[in-house]
Amino acid sequence: MLSTAAMGFAPSMGVRAPTQAVNVRMESQADLEVLANKLNPTVGFWDPLGMAAAGTTGMSGVGGSTEQAIGWLRHAEIKHGRVAMAAFVGFCVQSNGIYFPWATTLDGMTYADLSAAGGPCSQWDALPTNAKWQIFGFIAGLELWGECAMDKHYMNGGQPGKYPSFEPIRKEIGHPTLDLFDPFGFSKNASPEKKERGLLMEINNGRLAQLGIMAFVSEAKVPGSVPALAGKIAPYSGECMSPWGPGDTSVLLVKEMLTWTGPWGSI
Repeated sequence: MLSTAAMGFAPSMGVRAPTQAVNVRMESQADLEVLANKLNPTVGFWDPLGMAAAGTTGMSGVGGSTEQAIGWLRHAEIKHGRVAMAAFVGFCVQSNGIYFPWATTLDGMTYADLSAAGGPCSQWDALPTNAKWQIFGFIAGLELWGECAMDKHYMNGGQPGKYPSFEPIRKEIGHPTLDLFDPFGFSKNASPEKKERGLLMEINNGRLAQLGIMAFVSEAKVPGSVPALAGKIAPYSGECMSPWGPGDTSVLLVKEMLTWTGPWGSI
């Protein structure tokens, strides 16, 4: 099953050539069908938009071939799943008033101040603009390293979802101390069977987390839209799909965005 959420992430097309041209393993639709039955034999392979079908418009324009498009889709889904799992846990923690007992900015704003703003969506809006820029900058750095530091790109036969080690940087400056992928080396000596099972679990958990975090956000924005969560999620009146809010008018065009009125009303 290909998650439509994978379409939301488009990595840089400046693909780095692999260091070796041998043993390149590109996945095909047949490989996805086998994977789908391992992940969920009840649903099986489900690709209603034909994104992985060879010889169709689908996603074959990404990278120039259907195999490269499949590599992109696979990597994007795994990445979305990992982010969604972190977001799901973070939403639960923030919704229950759990926060760090120290200041979050140099001017004295504390995590308690952010928690007092309301639910997780409101807490994001309460963050100072400069703090948001720092978060975006950190994410951009991780994205840049993830796309450019791998020996074999996931669109050219590399392993989808694999994040390169920080070892080259660590040799130069001594940091980061831990890698983002398997930081404690728990899976380093695991058997191939255990690794395969772990990867399947990660994809399934990621898909469930994507549904879960969207359910949280939907219930916050439209109370009652998710009956199972009715009354359990703090309501939110802002724009949950925009990274910028009323406190970020110093950012280019944000002020105009906040006052814009479209066919469905103002943002």
